[in-house]
Amino acid sequence: MNMLPRFTRGVKPCLTCLCFLLLLAAVQGFAQSAPAGDKETDPLVLKKLEWFQDMKFGLLMHWGTYSQWGIVESWSICPEDEDWCKRRGPYAGDYFEYKKAYENLKTTFDPVKFDPESWAVAAREAGMRYVVFTTKHHDGFCMFDTKQTDYKITDPGCPFSSNPGRNVAKEVFNAFRERGFGIGAYFSKADWHCPDYWWPYFPPVDRHVNYSVTTYPDRWNAFKTFTANQIRELMTDYGTVDILWLDAGWVRPTRAGETRRNNEDIDMPAIAAMARSLQPGLIIVDRAVGGRYENYRTPEQEVPKTPPDYIWETCMTMATSWSYVPNDEYKPAWKLIHLLVDIVAKGGNFLLNIGPGPDGALAPDAWTRLKELGAWMKVNGDAIYYTRAIAPYKEDKVCFTRRPDGAVNAIYLADEKETMMPAEITIASFSPQPGSDIVMLGVAEPLPWEPAGTGFIIHIPESVRTNPPCGYAWAFRFLPK
Repeated sequence: MNMLPRFTRGVKPCLTCLCFLLLLAAVQGFAQSAPAGDKETDPLVLKKLEWFQDMKFGLLMHWGTYSQWGIVESWSICPEDEDWCKRRGPYAGDYFEYKKAYENLKTTFDPVKFDPESWAVAAREAGMRYVVFTTKHHDGFCMFDTKQTDYKITDPGCPFSSNPGRNVAKEVFNAFRERGFGIGAYFSKADWHCPDYWWPYFPPVDRHVNYSVTTYPDRWNAFKTFTANQIRELMTDYGTVDILWLDAGWVRPTRAGETRRNNEDIDMPAIAAMARSLQPGLIIVDRAVGGRYENYRTPEQEVPKTPPDYIWETCMTMATSWSYVPNDEYKPAWKLIHLLVDIVAKGGNFLLNIGPGPDGALAPDAWTRLKELGAWMKVNGDAIYYTRAIAPYKEDKVCFTRRPDGAVNAIYLADEKETMMPAEITIASFSPQPGSDIVMLGVAEPLPWEPAGTGFIIHIPESVRTNPPCGYAWAFRFLPK
């Protein structure tokens, strides 16, 4: 990951017109959040962005040789004085010895329990609808069969290269695509192994390119070609790709009035044109850069306090680390479900990360959480998929989402130890159409309700209170006035 700081009543139209106007407003809201020159105009991309907002829930996977040490992905070889860059173990005292040992992990990486079909089945049952897989992180180790470097899982120097499933990214994409997933390729623009980014002639001093690109333009141009060629490979040889998820946001052009040591411009217009010529409608996420090639934004490890006026996706770890850490602590199911509901109510998607272990297996807690998420989504998925945000988004413990037909879902977030439903739920922000039904997802019969001021009260029968269709959060649907 980037390791960025935390983000921080008038005339009533017909229902069909109302839905159209709300949809149009959502699209225009995204377009208006960027300067005119940065607006996306490709109709295929705009259509794909609508698809993306329908999917709501995705799986992110960080995986590489670093899983063998159970450490943070890539960052320990970055010579910056940051908590996430700390080195540990027998080589920690000497940077160059440490980096050599880190890169030597390629020779022992043999994830013989790698089973992407089981991942795809579990993720689908959990309610996830798209996957973003790390084809290459900042360390430069490639989890795909690139022809640009031998620092890859398919190289004969890696023991897994003799395995039939050695082209890991292709195996992952194929397994998930066969189960109806959208496919996203995570790719780091920085490459700390490539000699045209961190030139061995100079020691690296931080995450950036370690030489002057103006003094050595040929070397920087070679890196630009290297990067474009790897992205071309991913867009050519790995089936349909829906999202190109680019990390390392510091690799970008220098902005007006900005002082930087180097202008790390890799020519995104050319890369985007090439990638979309091979994958029409491709969503490009040039993270933390802004502009034309950041089709949606990706707040990391946080949920915005208020609904943004652009398309967005929270990326967050299921445990505490992006990469595999032995005995890591996984978020409880109620927390994950509440995060999903809160994010969707604010108009976003939830991209939830799991890091496989060095043998290719997922931790038992990860499997358990996926099953728990699936049990909830089987009951309440219709309150999540294909919905859009609707003000006021949240009222006390109730979040709102809007369906394409104009119906509103009210999702009550139970407290951590709240297992019995309340006898009444009061909503002040909406009033159902007179005489209409209120249904609870997972319950066959409509629930009784009565008007109350500007809103209404839902009465929960005792039989439902004591035997709810699911735990953690309960969804109700009604057609508002």
